[in-house]
Amino acid sequence: MRHIALAACFTAALPAFADPLPSWNDTDTKSRIITFVEEVTDPAADGFIPVKDRIATFDNDGTLWAEQPAYFQLVFAIDRVAELAAADPAIAGSDALKAAAARDFAGVLASGEEGLIEIVKASHTGIDTEAFIASVSEWLATARHPQTGLLYKEMTYQPMVELLRYLRDEDFQTFIVSGGGIHFVRAFAEEAYGIPPQNVVGSQVATTYEVAGDGTPSLIKQPELFFVDDKEGKPVGIDNHIGKRPVIAVGNSDGDFAMLEYTTAGEGPRLGILLHHTDAEREFAYDREGHIGVLNRGLDEAEARGWVLIDMASDWSRIYTGAR
Repeated sequence: MRHIALAACFTAALPAFADPLPSWNDTDTKSRIITFVEEVTDPAADGFIPVKDRIATFDNDGTLWAEQPAYFQLVFAIDRVAELAAADPAIAGSDALKAAAARDFAGVLASGEEGLIEIVKASHTGIDTEAFIASVSEWLATARHPQTGLLYKEMTYQPMVELLRYLRDEDFQTFIVSGGGIHFVRAFAEEAYGIPPQNVVGSQVATTYEVAGDGTPSLIKQPELFFVDDKEGKPVGIDNHIGKRPVIAVGNSDGDFAMLEYTTAGEGPRLGILLHHTDAEREFAYDREGHIGVLNRGLDEAEARGWVLIDMASDWSRIYTGAR
């Protein structure tokens, strides 16, 4: 009896294994992800992947944080034009810039692609990269979403933050591969996701090296487009910045299709994951139609390609890091 009592005490003292994904419901989706990670990190398994090859790439908008009713970077751009125009009204020299200066989102969208380019040029260029990153950080400290009332930086997805942490605990390198601007995402990626600036791949305008009259060197963002990290551009960006094909790729729209296709076409175990926005009550429900996060081909082909399709409403017990 004494031995039984001692064994019981010893067993009670053992720590329970922590759930690596506590904000995920116990569904097949969670099981598939954990099973994959366990298999590729087990040295005795046939599908073992060495640490040096454990690369995981994540889209940002709609995958790591929300993207409705407009990309948060566009909201920032409009707010910045409004701020600049308040100091110098001459900046609002076109219909698109006038709409942005008035924070008229309908007018901005009505200006079309040409108008959006004007707004991006006015808000994102002619500025030192470090000063630009600082301006994004300042904006994120106070800017709030009109529907949730949360700070935009609080609208990161807690389940995805957990997935990123879980992968890094298993010696994966995690990267953001976003259609958003590289310097915009670098402003918050480390604080929000634990992803350092050098692990961010994004769209870029041209940048030039300049030395001021006092001898201070800086990198200035120019109005010319340099690289668009979206759709077929994502695998190109991965090759240019990372230099290895990922083994895990995570996205939410057809803009991420090429990244998942490229990733899962590699040899050995591979995992493609798409987030399906199905939760109109706690977040937003959308897929096949709209101007943001359109998901057609991904929905049609995910099952046949063996990709995991996350059902936000069913698979997640919590959505935002800033709200329970």
